[in-house]
Amino acid sequence: MSGALSWPFIRLYMLALLYFSGNSILNVMIPLRGESLGASNTTIGLIMGAYLFTTMFFRPWAGRIIQMHGPIKVLRIILIVNGFALILYTITGLEGYLIARILQGVSTAFFSMALQIGIIDSLPEKDRSQGISLYSLFTYMPGILGPVLALGIWQTGDMNYFTMVMIAIAIFTGVFGYGTKMDQGSEQTAAKQTGQSESMFKSFGQLVTNPFLFKCSILMLVASMVFGAVTTFIPLYASELKNGNAGIYLMLQAATVVLARFALRKKIPSDGKWHSSFMMGNMLLLTLAAQCVSFSITGGTIFFYLGSILMGTAQALIYPTLTTYLTFVLPQKSRNVLIGLFIAMADLGISLGGVIMGPIADFTSYSMMYMICAGLGATMIILAYDRGKVS
Repeated sequence: MSGALSWPFIRLYMLALLYFSGNSILNVMIPLRGESLGASNTTIGLIMGAYLFTTMFFRPWAGRIIQMHGPIKVLRIILIVNGFALILYTITGLEGYLIARILQGVSTAFFSMALQIGIIDSLPEKDRSQGISLYSLFTYMPGILGPVLALGIWQTGDMNYFTMVMIAIAIFTGVFGYGTKMDQGSEQTAAKQTGQSESMFKSFGQLVTNPFLFKCSILMLVASMVFGAVTTFIPLYASELKNGNAGIYLMLQAATVVLARFALRKKIPSDGKWHSSFMMGNMLLLTLAAQCVSFSITGGTIFFYLGSILMGTAQALIYPTLTTYLTFVLPQKSRNVLIGLFIAMADLGISLGGVIMGPIADFTSYSMMYMICAGLGATMIILAYDRGKVS
């Protein structure tokens, strides 16, 4: 194997799988635990949203710090912080969950940036989209079994199982991650670029002034809001559906992401050009997925699970497509920081999916909230169109 499928990169993907295993369980446990303690959808949304809101805030600085010191040094420190956050979930209640979510958000900002920058800097351009896609694939693989495991733990009523699983994930991730190595090229690239990047505040301004970054960021923000609404409220919405099962939904969605990411990894454009038809199709999938989930309250579970497959396909394609495109069109000297800003917009969207959609669900219903998500997705189909670049 060579390129994106060589052993050093496979080891990085495996580390991502271990790291995100905890979150696949927490995404189900926190809403269920919150509801059992009488928390509203708004409160649950705030706790869930705190994770990626914090990640969003620290992501640009993570890109800058990694650029200065290299990904490996940063990675080893972050694994310790993540391990502490996972253990904190086992000894606290909802208030402690909020603190743990914030700590986990900080560590995720640095962890994902370290791995993605290492992958981008180490791979040739022709393999870049495959590397990003495979990294994303392995971050979703825990979602296949994690939700089912979480529901199994919850149904036993014994939180000691939860404690043992979280501690085991913290230890295995730390030990495995400490021995991880990256190609020296990524370290050298970081050293060469130190001092060349633009000021952080000027980089923030490019979210608006850079047309490529602006368009990709808006598309990712809205798509992530829909993804975030699914992650946060599906465990609660499923209980309102006859024969609805949140574990099956999330497992099916994650399995679809994994299969689509692997099967379609070579179909994701890696030529630096904007493919309007491809992106419009992705946003159509997102819209149909949200509408299916919304309609399932009256149409039945067939629409519920069809929505999970469509949602998983959209997740598999949107993020790696936009990220790969930006690696070509952004200025080289500030690329890492600007990609950090783009990923921060994805984090913000998932966070807003809980924070904004929670109150909407409180005042209306889960079904109406997902219908609003479908409407947002439909507007992105229009934004994805670029006249003269329909290909």
